[in-house]
Amino acid sequence: MTWLPLAVDPTSGSALLAGFGALAVLVVTFAESGLLVVGFFLPGDTLLLPAGVLCAAGNGSGPHLSLWQVMLCAAVGAVVGAQVGFLIGRHGGRTALARTRSKRLRSAAARGEELLRRYGYRKAIVLGRFVPLVRTVLSPMAGILDVPTRTFTVWQIVAGLLWSQSLVLAGYWLGAAVPGIDHYLWLLIGAVVVLSILPLLIHPRRDSR
Repeated sequence: MTWLPLAVDPTSGSALLAGFGALAVLVVTFAESGLLVVGFFLPGDTLLLPAGVLCAAGNGSGPHLSLWQVMLCAAVGAVVGAQVGFLIGRHGGRTALARTRSKRLRSAAARGEELLRRYGYRKAIVLGRFVPLVRTVLSPMAGILDVPTRTFTVWQIVAGLLWSQSLVLAGYWLGAAVPGIDHYLWLLIGAVVVLSILPLLIHPRRDSR
């Protein structure tokens, strides 16, 4: 099967893995971890879990990926992306946020700010990494709110490694334990999407109460 890199859908985790392999993991986790408008629309959870599956399941319905390469790319992308997002927030993030017209971006930014104020820096940085949309804006918000650089750096590394490595390894375990699951990646991705949006649905209901 032939493919053109320029024709790959950047919002589709399976398409990115098929087209670019572990490199897609590096680029997407980097962008989604703090590049605001760019990373806001990229797959994170729906890329890492299938990547782990493909590492274990071979090339039945997709490319065979190397586990160590995927884990390394996921770790580097998550950690470096969050640090870059923090620096963006520290040096101009407030202006960029004020100019955006995206209601979803503004809502996620407000939620990220609320996390930082309600739970404290360390807990918010770790928890926010596991919430879609929020993890993209949390690093810039930390920079905007002048979170101490050392505190942010230490805990974003912890959070980035927990998030990226746990998802890849969970996918690898699933791929090894369930033969042929790589043929049903679309179902797996759908399940990840549903589980990922649950925190976004539960949070407003708690607020309304």
